[in-house]
Amino acid sequence: MNWQSESPELWAFLGSLRRGDILSGTVAAIERFGVFVALDDGPAHPLFPGVGFIVVPELSWRHIDAPTDVVRVGGRVACEFLQFDTHNAEARLSLRALEPDPFRSFADRTTVGQELRGTVAKVLPFGIIVGLGDGIAGLVPFGEGPGCPAVSPVEDVEVGESIAVVVTKIDPPTRRVLLSRPRTPRPWPDVLRCRLRAVAPAAGVPSSSHDADSPRM
Repeated sequence: MNWQSESPELWAFLGSLRRGDILSGTVAAIERFGVFVALDDGPAHPLFPGVGFIVVPELSWRHIDAPTDVVRVGGRVACEFLQFDTHNAEARLSLRALEPDPFRSFADRTTVGQELRGTVAKVLPFGIIVGLGDGIAGLVPFGEGPGCPAVSPVEDVEVGESIAVVVTKIDPPTRRVLLSRPRTPRPWPDVLRCRLRAVAPAAGVPSSSHDADSPRM
C-alpha cells in the first residue's frame, strides 16, 4: 500500500515527528507482539487500532511475561517517539524510555570484584543465571580457570537458592553481567594437584607419585 498517496495526512503527521518527542495516548489494543496506542494528536490509522505501536521489549526494562503485566486496554500512556515505520505507517514508541534504567543504576553503584548476594534463577548446561534484583541478572559460567572450575557442580545449587557471587565484568552496551563464586581456600594437597596438572605437560613435572618414584633409564 502506498501510504503517502493513500493517507497523506497520516504520512505528513508521522514525518513531522522527531526522535525523542513525547507523545501521549490511550492503549487501543494489546497483542502478544506489542501494543497499539491511539495518539491524542494526529489522525487515526486506516487499518490498525492506533497510529502508535510499542514492541514488547520497549514496554519495560524488566522481564515481563505478557504486555498485560504493564498496560491495559483503555489505559493512558506517555511514550517517547523512536522512529517512523514507513512500511506500516506507524509511530514506533517506547514506554520504558521514560523510566529510569535499572541496569545503568546497577553499573553506577557496582564495581568489578564486589561481592553480592543473588537468587539462582536458572541452572543451564553452561552456567548459573543469578538474579540480582531490579530485573538485573548475571551469569556464573561453569569451568572458569584452567582445569580448576571456579563454580560448584550443577547439583550444588538449586533454583530459588540465595548464593554469594562476585562481579567479574559489567558490559553496559550489551547489558551483560558476568559473575563468579567467591574463592574459598582449598586443602593444600588439592591445590598442589591442581597446579601440577596445569604445568606437567609443559614442564615435565611428574603427575603422580608413581611417576616420581619410577627409575630413570
